[in-house]
Amino acid sequence: MAENEVTEKSRGLLTGVFFGTGSGVITTLGLIVGLFAGTESMAAVMGGILVIAVSDSMSDAFGIHLSEEARPDSTTHSVWMATVVTFLTKFFVASTFVLPLLVLPLQQAVVGCVLWGIIVLTLLSIFIARQQGQAAWPAVAEHLGIATVVIVLSWMVGLGVHRWLGV
Repeated sequence: MAENEVTEKSRGLLTGVFFGTGSGVITTLGLIVGLFAGTESMAAVMGGILVIAVSDSMSDAFGIHLSEEARPDSTTHSVWMATVVTFLTKFFVASTFVLPLLVLPLQQAVVGCVLWGIIVLTLLSIFIARQQGQAAWPAVAEHLGIATVVIVLSWMVGLGVHRWLGV
């Protein structure tokens, strides 16, 4: 098997893992923080995570599928590999955020989820930087900075909805 064939086949795998992990962390954290700020409801936060794990994972997998199909250099194998791996990775990553909710009170679980997200994004950033032969900390800072913006904006939206609805 030629080197470019191996690279093409692994490209779909890497696309799915990296996209699914990053999206799984960022989307799920935004949802958790926003729903907590807006409702302070364990049912809302838990239900939101499970809905994200299923529907948003499928949506992201479909988006990756379309994106990969649009690439002139993609193969059927790499398209489907990226699609399936994106779904499975995002589903798994999003589902891991349920664990703190099962063992901690809601407020502590939200903090635990944020810490878990920071750990996952840090490890992902370090892996990507090393793979590209670059220093890890600029990538870590960039990715955690993006996560922070998402968390803060989601918190503000949750508080705004809470105040607007007077819940």
